[in-house]
Amino acid sequence: MDYLKAFLPAFIAFILSAVFCKVLIPWLRKLKFGQQVREEGNPEHLKKQGTPTMGGIGFLCAVTVTSVIFAFFVPDIVPVLLLTSGFALTGFIDDYIKVVKKRSEGFKPWQKLLCQIVFTAAFLIFCRKDPDIGTEVIIPFTHGKTADLGWFYIPFGLIAILGTDNGTNFADGLDGLCASVTCVVAALLGFIAMKAGNGSYVVSFAFMGALMGFLIYNAYPAKVFMGDTGSLALGGFVAGTAFVLKAGWFILIFGMIYVIEVLSVILQVGYFKLTHGKRIFKMAPIHHHFELSGYSETRIVALFTSVTALLALATVIALY
Repeated sequence: MDYLKAFLPAFIAFILSAVFCKVLIPWLRKLKFGQQVREEGNPEHLKKQGTPTMGGIGFLCAVTVTSVIFAFFVPDIVPVLLLTSGFALTGFIDDYIKVVKKRSEGFKPWQKLLCQIVFTAAFLIFCRKDPDIGTEVIIPFTHGKTADLGWFYIPFGLIAILGTDNGTNFADGLDGLCASVTCVVAALLGFIAMKAGNGSYVVSFAFMGALMGFLIYNAYPAKVFMGDTGSLALGGFVAGTAFVLKAGWFILIFGMIYVIEVLSVILQVGYFKLTHGKRIFKMAPIHHHFELSGYSETRIVALFTSVTALLALATVIALY
């Protein structure tokens, strides 16, 4: 029966995502919602200029429809969906500015951060007041023992969720990278949620299936990009689900790729400013460093996804 619970939302979301994306891509082309590639970025990516973006709408619609179908049976999926929707809205506005206003940077950094903080704070306040979640978090490698963070829960949550969200955003830089990595993470979170008897397994397996459907069009060479609409939403889903499951600390394990992506940017920018022009990496985020070092996009995606799969196994060991 548990296998059926996992299969149904994944299968439904996969079919819906594949269909929605197929219909969405010509529509995005017609509206000329093409990717704006930064001039200072990897020159090899200039050929991707104009590829339809905002494809995240397709798999997000699939997840939403699937979740609504199951919401009558598992109403506790609502908090994760709300955080995901909030970040998706932030990403949609950002994408709209890029494709309509033709500004490759989209939102100003402080505007994006403000939106993320507002949605994150609202989610964390809800978690604190929910008796099934509260301010307790599971400590890794303690066989499920928890610690009450008390007043520290809010700042801890802000750092973890914002870091994860920006990590998924940075990871969306190569064809299929963010979708492949997050597909593995979604499978892991679905397993943990199901084992814990938490209804968020529906959203997790729905995301897994939807991302598999999206990869039909997003794998190299990509016919569509998810845009910030998709990547920010994925960050909200991953971090939101982790906190609902009281597994915020475990993001450092299963979300290590997201963490490395963020740290590579922070280190690169910080070192550049301190040394007045020197760099640690050939280009940040770090997947571009690998790319400029001679690795193909498909090889980098395979490497990062494989590492995530190993980290997912490490998470299971650390949790149980």
